[in-house]
Parts: sequence; C-alpha cells; structure tokens
Amino acid sequence: MIEDIRAIIFDFDGLILDTEGPIYQSWRELFAKYDLDFPFSTWSIFIGTKDVPYGPYDLLEEKLGGKVDRQELEHKRQQREDALILEKPIMPGVERYLQEAHRKGLKLAVASSSSCDWVTGHLDRLGLLSKFVCVKASDDVEVTKPNPAVYLAALACLEVKSTQAIAIEDSPNGILAAKRAGLTCIAVPNLLTRQLNLEDADLQLTSLNDLSLGELLAQLSINGRNRFSG
Repeated sequence: MIEDIRAIIFDFDGLILDTEGPIYQSWRELFAKYDLDFPFSTWSIFIGTKDVPYGPYDLLEEKLGGKVDRQELEHKRQQREDALILEKPIMPGVERYLQEAHRKGLKLAVASSSSCDWVTGHLDRLGLLSKFVCVKASDDVEVTKPNPAVYLAALACLEVKSTQAIAIEDSPNGILAAKRAGLTCIAVPNLLTRQLNLEDADLQLTSLNDLSLGELLAQLSINGRNRFSG
C-alpha cells in the first residue's frame, strides 16, 4: 500500500543520462566492421543488468566462428562510447524533479546495475552527485537487476520502507527489480527502451516533463487509494 512518499530512487543509465543509446551504437558499429548486424532485439537482454551469462563478444565470436582480440577491440569501442556519451545532456525533466524533491524534503537515491565509479563519475561530471543521499550500484550487491538487491540496499541507506518510496526506471529489468523490492515504479523510457514491454510499471510517462513531481505524487495517491480501497 502506498503511504506518504518520503523518498525517490532513480535508475541511472537511460533515465538520468542516455548512456544506453551510445553504448548500443558503439556495439552496432563494431559488429558492422565485420559486416554483421547487431539487432536491438539481441541487445535488449543486456539493458539494465549485468547478470547475463554471455556478452556481445561471445556473440561476435560465435558469428565469426573464431576468436577476436577483445582487448584491442574493447579499447576502441570504449573510446567511441565515451565520446558519444559526452555529447548527451541530462535527460528531460530530471533536474526539475531533483529540485522539486528537495523543496518537498524528499530523500533521493540512485540504484543502478552499473559500477559505482561509472555512476558517481557521470553524476559528478553533470553536477548532480550532491543531490543524492545514497548511490547504490553493482559493487554493493552480489546480483544486479532484475534482482531487487540494489533497491533494497538503497531503501536501507535511505532508512525508509518500500511503501514510502517510489522508483523511476526505464527498462523491464529495472522495473522488475523495483517491484520485487515492493516499490511503486514509474517507467520513463528513452528512445531505445520505449520499444520494450514496460507494462509491469505502475505508471508510464513519455518523459519526466509529462507531469511535475507534485502532479505525479497526487496521481499516485489517487491511484493507490482506488487500488487498495475496500
């Protein structure tokens, strides 16, 4: 049951900063050098999690029928990825939500399947790191999303119950993790993840600019009363 909201937990990749588009583009370009396609339907299983038993290089070598120099290829691919990410602005509505949350006295956290260095490094570069009480990432848990561990870690850090917080996510793996942690979850997909099934979210927006934070909380309160009444 939804109580008075005291905290908001944000995903990072694809929600605060569109890293997912550049990462996928860098992999598509790498596969294209071998005249191979890397469709989004294949890439989508990697979004929002690190707990996949194989990776893109495994797929590349399978298609080629032989080994590649992963270290050399990864160095070049990572450089391309980094350059593309640096061109990306903060996602629409994020800064407004952070400002509104602070005015309302809400605690803020990030729960990510990426590494802590990755998340805090980008948040610091964007001038957003100080906005968050907690940053929980793959370093803090044994299993990443869709396992709820990183959200449970964020809730413990914030010292709030799951019914006192909402999660904002962009991917199916993230939504499942949030719901399994007992959180109300808002889906805000990016250009890539809007192609995926996000129906497990409690509410879906096209952008955080769709509703102010106050309007969102009011809508969740109404929906919560309707859903859990008598």
